Amino acid sequence: MAKSWSTPPREALRVRAGFDLAKADLAATPGWEHGETAAEKRLQKDGEHLSELQERLYADGRSDGTRSVLLVLQGMDTSGKGGIVRHVLGMVDPQGVQLRSFGVPTEKERSQHYLQRIREALPAPGRIGVFDRSHYEDVLVVRVNELVPQEVWEPRYDEINAFEREVVDAGTTLVKVALLVSPQEQKARLRERLERPDKYWKFNPGDIDERAKWPLYQEAYQAVLDRTSTEHAPWYAVPADNKWYAQLVVGRLLRGALEDLQLEWPAADFDIEAEKARLDAQTL
Repeated sequence: MAKSWSTPPREALRVRAGFDLAKADLAATPGWEHGETAAEKRLQKDGEHLSELQERLYADGRSDGTRSVLLVLQGMDTSGKGGIVRHVLGMVDPQGVQLRSFGVPTEKERSQHYLQRIREALPAPGRIGVFDRSHYEDVLVVRVNELVPQEVWEPRYDEINAFEREVVDAGTTLVKVALLVSPQEQKARLRERLERPDKYWKFNPGDIDERAKWPLYQEAYQAVLDRTSTEHAPWYAVPADNKWYAQLVVGRLLRGALEDLQLEWPAADFDIEAEKARLDAQTL
């Protein structure tokens, strides 16, 4: 039998007033006391249920439903965003998933409001959207690297809160996950990329330059968690030094978000018995 949580992730990891990133144990596994092997089994079990729930969401969208789910993955380089996509979203039907990665804005995107490219990437009804990085880059990278003055990025926290309120009111459930990796673990993961030919493609020399700004990034992440974890769109601060734990958490958070929708299979909009009779009458 698959092991269970002692405290569900929604309770153990939700960011509330007083959360201090500097004091967080990023190698901890809050709410899970059974180790990695049991976690892998639990994730597979959750995945079976997640797959059915995702199919219900997709069917609902095909039947004029308005609901969708958006998973926001935010984290420093090597925090495990790609692994979440492969190991968690890989358990559901890909036609029901909309994945978008947000890198450096294009020239066109820079000429628009910073939220415009986010609006254009929101999931359609019936889909699970996944943002690999997100609108929060505009109060993280932009802030740390001073790409715009403080008087420009400072109001964005309130703008983002208002935007997310709008998204939620339109029928999208937001699941915001901050994948928090320690500097020691990040260094080990970067080192691995430099030692394995099959990982070279993942390495960017600029990652080391960004790593040097670690204290500034921690300050920026603290501000994000303090100012944009709301009732309608809370943050979950996930210790990510153990990749298996982060994947387990995200699988459970997604499952919970889909369960909350309480979606039923769409009713038939045709005469079932008549269609059975028509099918039986065919002599192909």
